[in-house]
Amino acid sequence: MTPQDYDYLRKLLKERSGLDLSADKQYLVESRLMPLARRAGLPGIPELAQKMKSGAAALTSDVVEAMTTNETFFFRDKIPFDHLKQAVLPELIQARAARRSIRIWCAASSTGQEPYSIAMCLKEMGAALSGWRTEIVATDLSQGVLEKSRAGLFTQFEVQRGLPIQLLVKYFTQQGELWQLNADIRAMVQHRQLNLLQDFSHLGMFDIVFCRNVLIYFDQDTKTNIFDRLAKQVETDGVLALGAAESVVGISDAFKPYPERRGLYRPNQTRGAGAAFPFRVVAAAR
Repeated sequence: MTPQDYDYLRKLLKERSGLDLSADKQYLVESRLMPLARRAGLPGIPELAQKMKSGAAALTSDVVEAMTTNETFFFRDKIPFDHLKQAVLPELIQARAARRSIRIWCAASSTGQEPYSIAMCLKEMGAALSGWRTEIVATDLSQGVLEKSRAGLFTQFEVQRGLPIQLLVKYFTQQGELWQLNADIRAMVQHRQLNLLQDFSHLGMFDIVFCRNVLIYFDQDTKTNIFDRLAKQVETDGVLALGAAESVVGISDAFKPYPERRGLYRPNQTRGAGAAFPFRVVAAAR
């Protein structure tokens, strides 16, 4: 791959997905895209880049999907889900007692382990959420991973990564060598294709947003922009959950740390008089 080809791919990936590749990540591009080039009947990356430049839209989409990381597993990092069960949901159940509904958004939901982990947490709340309307919206850039998520089918390896055995027995059914989530858990999650670089205000307001392990791939300006827009989608007493290696500190003042719960943040009410929440009407209308 020539430096010109690499520069072209870096620029395209930044524009399409926000992925910010440094100059020394050429090996990563080659390892991800060579199998794709072979499947397309092309001898290498230069020919792949040339075909994309000639306007092969489907191939360009395949390249973006191949380069966006879809590493995920059930109850990843465990702590955010402990926070969810021990603090966030009990508080919201009290605060939402009048309307009896909770909306949760999983941004960059990948193959479904995260939204389904949240769905199982809600199910495990039992009588506390009986009769409530709970909505989980799972979004991802990749249509392929959304289709896998929607099916709710996981390999033995996938269910062994982070999923407690008692939840496997309770919420999954074995289908040959695969495990399928029960229909009632699958029905709790709505799947939508979405690029975080684009407008997402149409999704409405949320009580909880999980945006974990995706912003680490973006540059500083892109992160700031996404945090600012996320703040407009989170209820004033809602919660944003980030990944273990992520933080808003030093990047944006749109959120402030949630007391004594690492990785959780609340919208910052003291920020800019009246500017932070122009979408309040959406919450009232839904």
